[in-house]
Amino acid sequence: MLNSTLQLKVKQRLNKLDSQDYDNLECWQIIEAFNKAMIEWTRRQIMGRNLSQEGAEQTVRKVDDLQNLLQPAQLTFINAGDYYETEFLPQDYLEYHKIDIYATKDCCTDPKKMIVYLVEEANSSILLRDELRKPNFEWGETFCTIVNNKIRVYTNNDFQISEVKLLYFRKPVNIQIVGCGDPYTGTISTANIECEFRDDITEILIDSAASIIAGDIESFNQYQREQQAAETNT
Repeated sequence: MLNSTLQLKVKQRLNKLDSQDYDNLECWQIIEAFNKAMIEWTRRQIMGRNLSQEGAEQTVRKVDDLQNLLQPAQLTFINAGDYYETEFLPQDYLEYHKIDIYATKDCCTDPKKMIVYLVEEANSSILLRDELRKPNFEWGETFCTIVNNKIRVYTNNDFQISEVKLLYFRKPVNIQIVGCGDPYTGTISTANIECEFRDDITEILIDSAASIIAGDIESFNQYQREQQAAETNT
């Protein structure tokens, strides 16, 4: 969807197409609200509906809607004793999806793909002592944690890691409108960046953005209507 169309739709939702009162909307307000709406929508989609609220790919719709945000990354790492620690997570990192590692051992020099479970760092010491859950090369299983924007893959000195591949959900690319100033940074946009989502998703995001702006300008009727529309179609 073109940014010009997006702006018109937001103003239409707010009944501000021909308004000349103090509630006139500047382009940066629409951009800020829309980019905020993208982050909020993405986080809602990643959150599952089961008891633990996990499962970003629970339905075909979620798989289809989020597939363009899945991003692979090959991470470098260092040996830190009981675990290998990766470099910092990518700057556009939003949420963990899965990690694949390849390991070797003295008896097996061909890299072996391991199953890796994400656990809490607080439980790492307990798991290292658990005979059924500690890292084991023969079983092809281990666990990892996330600390200080780095991933720790535990080995318990049982094997060596040769490769780490992360699959994560990245942040959506923020939209930009040429010539629009950003009051937070004082810069002027020199590029026109449109929403990367399909038009049907963009329509939902427009409702969310309109709801955010309506709340900012205390337009209660528009706020209620747009919020309900966004939540119903999520």
